Amino acid sequence: MSDFVSLGLSDWLVKQCQQLGINKPTPVQDNCVPAILEGRDCMGCAKTGSGKTAAFVLPVLQKLSEDPYGIFCLVLTPTRELAYQIAEQFRVLGKPLGLRDCIIVGGMDMVTQALELSNQPHVVVATPGRLADHIRSSNTFSMSKIKFLILDEADRLLEQGCTDFTKDLEVILGILPAKRQTLLFSATLTDTLQELKSIAMNKPFFWESKSETRTVEELDQRYILTPEKVKDAYLIHLIQKFTDEHDDWSIIIFTNTCKSCQILTMMLREFNFPTISLHSMMKQKQRFANLAKFKASVYKILIATDVAARGLDIPTVQVVINHNTPGLPKIYIHRVGRTARAGRNGVSITLVTQYDIHLVHSIEEQIQTKLKEYPVEEKEVLSILTQVNVTRRECEIKLESTDFDEKKEINKRKQLILEGKDPDLEARRKAELEKIKSQKKKFKQKIQEHIQRQKRGQLKKKLMKKKQMKNKKAAQEKP
Repeated sequence: MSDFVSLGLSDWLVKQCQQLGINKPTPVQDNCVPAILEGRDCMGCAKTGSGKTAAFVLPVLQKLSEDPYGIFCLVLTPTRELAYQIAEQFRVLGKPLGLRDCIIVGGMDMVTQALELSNQPHVVVATPGRLADHIRSSNTFSMSKIKFLILDEADRLLEQGCTDFTKDLEVILGILPAKRQTLLFSATLTDTLQELKSIAMNKPFFWESKSETRTVEELDQRYILTPEKVKDAYLIHLIQKFTDEHDDWSIIIFTNTCKSCQILTMMLREFNFPTISLHSMMKQKQRFANLAKFKASVYKILIATDVAARGLDIPTVQVVINHNTPGLPKIYIHRVGRTARAGRNGVSITLVTQYDIHLVHSIEEQIQTKLKEYPVEEKEVLSILTQVNVTRRECEIKLESTDFDEKKEINKRKQLILEGKDPDLEARRKAELEKIKSQKKKFKQKIQEHIQRQKRGQLKKKLMKKKQMKNKKAAQEKP
């Protein structure tokens, strides 16, 4: 493996890395930095915790030092937390340059952000939705001269799913110059990225980690097979076990919905575990405050939705627990990637119900590793089962009294308004679609019932015919 000097980085940047304890490049940096410095477009695909962020920050800072102007670089990322983390890396490594950065994410004041953009910062780190809103509503800034466009967690930005960034990306790409370097980085390679690989860009350079596994060797990957109703008792038992044996360990628990995240946080607090949560229903300031407290080890337990699964660098996490088995292998890869980072050891435990076994097989196939069963004393779990179930029900009642679901609906309305849609019209459309679906379902049921009746009728006729034939035969055989 080479050093940073042989990659073509300037002395000041190498010294800056050394001051931060970064002495040798990781494989993704070793391969991608020279190609980016040569002016080539780049796609880098490597495991979580492998130094992907520095792989694009370092060459961008080098180029910026040669020809400083703003806005020089635009970084797009799927989550607010990740945007702040990337901006921090630019800030720390680019300190000798007097780097000016700007973070454009939802949940913050748009007027303040517009002023920051008009001041032409060197680097803009943004989530697509909020930046597209600024482009649509303002002409106080220009990105017509940017040198770099970077998509971090590119697979998440380019895929079409529950949060589709396609329209926002079209708006953003519409104001960017054609002559630029485009860099894409991700931990998981999707079909969309494979398609992009085949499109001839600016002398495109593609690098993917040669390792067959998508998770690091230092990660001990386990599962517990549990009935759905006993899952929470297993979770409480695991937390108790880890906190008793290692009071300095940090634990992240991933769950699939904001509501589940909130209920589990309340539950763990009832069992006297100092716990904080992180999900998209929380206010922006609270999200950052909670993340900062967890990073600083003020709280040792964080319960989060997949908003915390991608890219967040929290080096002290020893355990990741999946309260639900992720539906997609790549979500699993991103979740467990929050532990065993930068050469450290870590444990991941996935709570698997009888309905999730096929999902575990998909995960094992993707990561090329078999999950091992985690040994648990079942008696200890069953001894707390009643208490855990009662506590959960109490927490659910408390949460219902806070109008949590109502707040969720309000947030949905706000989001639709920001997207320029009429919430009432969208609700009517949704209701109309549901009505059509319901009618189709009823129509299908009627057809099925009609077919079944026909089959029963035909069967009845056959049986009657058979019976008549039998009777006729019996009558003929009589003397």
